[in-house]
Amino acid sequence: MTAAGDERVQYNAADDLIGRNLLAGRGDKVAVIDRDGAWTYAALDERVNRAANALTGLGLQMEDRVLLCLLDTVDFPALFLGAIRAGIVPIPVNTLLTAKEYDYMLRDSRAKALVVSAPLLSQVSPILSDQPFLRTVMVAGGEPPPGMADLSGLLDQAEGSFRTAPTGPDDICFWLYTSGSTGKPKGAVHLQSHLIRTAELYAQPVLGIRTDDVVFSGAKLFFAYGLGNGLTFPFSVGATTCLLDGRPTAQAVSDMLRRHRPSIFYGVPTLFGMLLASEHLPAREELNLRRCTSAGEALPAELGRRWKERTGCDILDGIGSTEMLHIFVSNSPGDIALGTSGRPVPGYEVRIVGDDGQPVPPGEPGELQVKGPTSAAFYWNQRERSRHTFLGEWTRTGDKYRQTEDGHYVFCGRSDDMLKVGGIYVSPFEVENAVLAHEAVLEAAVIGSADHDGLIKPKAYIVLAPGHEPSPALAEDIQAFVKRTLASYKFPRWIEFVPELPKTATGKVQRFKLRELDAIEHAA
Repeated sequence: MTAAGDERVQYNAADDLIGRNLLAGRGDKVAVIDRDGAWTYAALDERVNRAANALTGLGLQMEDRVLLCLLDTVDFPALFLGAIRAGIVPIPVNTLLTAKEYDYMLRDSRAKALVVSAPLLSQVSPILSDQPFLRTVMVAGGEPPPGMADLSGLLDQAEGSFRTAPTGPDDICFWLYTSGSTGKPKGAVHLQSHLIRTAELYAQPVLGIRTDDVVFSGAKLFFAYGLGNGLTFPFSVGATTCLLDGRPTAQAVSDMLRRHRPSIFYGVPTLFGMLLASEHLPAREELNLRRCTSAGEALPAELGRRWKERTGCDILDGIGSTEMLHIFVSNSPGDIALGTSGRPVPGYEVRIVGDDGQPVPPGEPGELQVKGPTSAAFYWNQRERSRHTFLGEWTRTGDKYRQTEDGHYVFCGRSDDMLKVGGIYVSPFEVENAVLAHEAVLEAAVIGSADHDGLIKPKAYIVLAPGHEPSPALAEDIQAFVKRTLASYKFPRWIEFVPELPKTATGKVQRFKLRELDAIEHAA
């Protein structure tokens, strides 16, 4: 990628990630294992070509967008890389969202096509009849309803060869949506060169991924973190990736660890905590782990210690973001400081600045900013948010950090009120609005509260409307109500009924006082 800045150079991320393995003679090596079996690199290459032909055969052209609402099966890399090979822009989206959120993304992106896994069709169907830009809906892994196309049939009919679109390293390659402080998703636009750079800077030199590795990511492919873990990184060296199409429950993940014996396991702190608390976690002798990683939220030191004691494998905790595509500060083998995010990954620079924008000395908290070659180009159709986040070569993370005297970086909290639950940003305002829709609720404020493993989950403080009395049954009813309107991970795990909320003189809720109250309750 030394010529990545030269506009005359032709480069396509799909050709690189698949083609390098064919050129190296790894066509017969297993690339992907999913619920239906194994796919070699040669077979995957053909399926990527068929996907490219299927998309272009439906009339999609270079720079058109296609929304991918797909479970983790071979269809994901086939459609993602097939679109890229054709110069079409894939937009993988969270499979846990509501119809309203999918409606926003389809309209915002102006995607002309949607590919959706059959089990997820009910989540998007309510909003498909009134889309101004959507032309085609393809259903993967099941019989499509009338008016929709069968992805398997399209792939079977398509040619197995394809002439790659004439893209360059600075062409738009794919988008990933990330939530902002208002809860409105933002389309982070990434370039053709970004995928391989995450592998060259982090996966190969820091993680140490090898051709003989078998990898499994608890984080799904639609995450920036999971996309690197389960697609970019293994394909960059010819390793094998194992895909789980269902939810990453403790039992499902344990079964994957036992059945496929991956040498690299990528998780998030919530998942590591679930596994440690589960009776299903395989015994040490059943595992084949040599590397584990964690990102998405800060890993509590105690979880890291308990995982090492139980499995014999360290967790390399790090911080990445959708905007930067993957990890840019990380612990590394031989340099693990539990309770920290580690040190900057070579190839990235970070700085901690105060409210005045000037660097702060070690030990003092400030906003973490990062500079590196994988930063998103901009947010789609959000100029002010782009100008706020992307400061020339520097990208604002929105995280508060401090640097230790020996150079490790310690997470101190979000710069705003956003919560990170299981590695996914959650807007407290969105949860509050869902709680407020319940007939018994007069006012609500949501903060992040730590569970017994130190992981952050939503907690709601509620003032009841006249005529309603606090009770455990009412709290459960409110939680169930929220679950019906928001994605399941967003509901408040705890509800505390209070006579009033702390407010400023102008009526704004003082969430910092609620956080202080929560801290006192934890200490009691």
